[in-house]
Amino acid sequence: MNKIGIIGAMELEVEELKSHLTGASITTRAGMDFFEGILNGSHVVVVRSGVGKVNAALCVQILADLFHVTHIINTGVAGSLNARLDIGDILISRDALHHDVDATIFGYAPGQVPQMDVLAFPADERMADLALASCQRVNPDIHALTGRVVSGDQFISDKTVKEDLIRKFNGDCTEMEGASIAHSAYLNQIPFLIIRAISDKADDSAEMDYPTFERAAAMHSAKLVEDLVKYI
Repeated sequence: MNKIGIIGAMELEVEELKSHLTGASITTRAGMDFFEGILNGSHVVVVRSGVGKVNAALCVQILADLFHVTHIINTGVAGSLNARLDIGDILISRDALHHDVDATIFGYAPGQVPQMDVLAFPADERMADLALASCQRVNPDIHALTGRVVSGDQFISDKTVKEDLIRKFNGDCTEMEGASIAHSAYLNQIPFLIIRAISDKADDSAEMDYPTFERAAAMHSAKLVEDLVKYI
C-alpha cells in the first residue's frame, strides 16, 4: 500500500492539506509535527519541515525511517528563473540541484555534491506526468510546465544573481528546499516530485511580490497535490 509523504516548508503551504485530512494522528520529531491520515482516499503524511535545506533533509529522513513512505511530494512556492513562468504559474520538477554547492576546485561541476554520482537529482517521471494531468483538472486556468528546480539557503531577489543561476544551472525556478528533498529521496530510493507555484520573479521586485502572491500561489500548489495523491 502506498503512503505518500507531503512536505511544505511553511505552514501556509500545508495548512489546506491538513484541514482536509481524515482520521489524522500527530507524531512530533525534530520539532516537526507529522500529520498522518487519509487525503482524497490516499494514505498520506503531511508535514511542515521549516525553511532551508537542513530542515528539508531531516524531514525526508524521518518520513523514510519512521513512516516508511513510498513516495514524496514537496509542495510550495518559488521564484521564477524562466521567462515562460509568470507569477501564479506552476513548475513541476524534471530534476533538482543545489545552486550553492561549489567544489569546482576538485574537478566537480558547479552544483555537484562531492562523491555523488549525479549533478541533478531526477524526479519520478510518472509522478510528473500525473501532476500535469492533475493541474489541468483542478487548475485549468493555470499554466504548468516541467523543468529544473535549483535550491540554496538564500532568498533570491537580485537580478544579477538570478541571471547567474540561469546561466550556470539552466534553472527554471529557485527556492530553498527542493534539492535537499530530492537529494535525500534519491539516497533513500524513494520516488519524489517537487511542485512549485511561482510567487515572484526572483529579481529586484521579489521582495515586494512575494508577500503579495505567496498565499494564492501556495493554494494552487496544494489544490494540485490533493488531486494528485488519488492517482499515485
